[in-house]
Amino acid sequence: MRIAITGATGNVGTALLRRLTDESDIELVGIARRPPAKDAGSPYGRVRWHALDLGDPDNLDRLTEILRGVDAVVHLAWQIQPSHRRVLLRRTNLTGTRHLLRAIDEAGVPTLAYASSIGAYAQGPKDRRVTETWPATGIGGSGYSTDKAAVEALLDGVEHDHPELRIIRMRQALVFQREAGAQIKRYFIGRILPVGWLRSGRLPVIPRNKRLRAQAVHADDLAEAYVLALRSDRNGAFNIAGEPVLDGPVLAQELGGRTIPVPIFLLRTLAKAAWRLRLLPTEPGWIDLTAGVPLMDCSRAQQELGWHPRHDAREAVRDVLSGIATGAGTSSTALHPDRHPHPLPS
Repeated sequence: MRIAITGATGNVGTALLRRLTDESDIELVGIARRPPAKDAGSPYGRVRWHALDLGDPDNLDRLTEILRGVDAVVHLAWQIQPSHRRVLLRRTNLTGTRHLLRAIDEAGVPTLAYASSIGAYAQGPKDRRVTETWPATGIGGSGYSTDKAAVEALLDGVEHDHPELRIIRMRQALVFQREAGAQIKRYFIGRILPVGWLRSGRLPVIPRNKRLRAQAVHADDLAEAYVLALRSDRNGAFNIAGEPVLDGPVLAQELGGRTIPVPIFLLRTLAKAAWRLRLLPTEPGWIDLTAGVPLMDCSRAQQELGWHPRHDAREAVRDVLSGIATGAGTSSTALHPDRHPHPLPS
């Protein structure tokens, strides 16, 4: 089985390569704007790498040739920084996905597994779980959510026009692992949170709001879900998240802090100010996203794929906080601890 992975050097890609290392029947093709060095080591060493920018239309013919003879494409490439440059982000996220879909069609690839997100969902409940039938139309205040929903709509059209293409949509929760610590600090925390607090394993104050309930999954468990889906004959969307749901009280118990009630509008106002001052690298729409998206029911993945996470969400949080505190990363360009925070396309 020959699998091509776009964005294979990132958080999810690294975990997926790690999971596939011992799969002797799988040949791996990696596509990234900046592939790892030849001496990068595990888990990047078994991969045949191609340096390619999906957003560049001049690369379409080359991308098609790379994909000829491939049994499945796993599309993980997604850009969330620099968050002040939406045109640049959409060049990768939307234009790049369109280019990939054209190349998949021309190369005759039979299967696509796309890294969708809980962020693709429309606003929903926080007191019950929703299945994959919940509308994937996004949260209006979040650029990330808007783009994820736009790709979902794009895939709807492809499914209608090309029923022969098996499309898997992994609607994954927040994805955490220790090795992503340095990247997550660069992309989401910046200078807004003293890392010294995390080195102690404690956060003194944690915001609490009935809408601030989120789900997370360990990267290794998500990688397992991809493998199970690729080896199956299933298609469609799969919710992927660990337990328990994360909220103020759960995090306070885990991190030894105390919760304080905070209105969503106040959090967003503070986040917007910090973002405009370049203190917070991520757009304030992530507050809208966290407060807006529903809780996911993962029964379909469990029943049809046999997927059961080995790590709970609290363990995933501990893992990534440890990575943030110590600046953990890998030798890949995306996860390297010394990586510049705002890479531009080649």
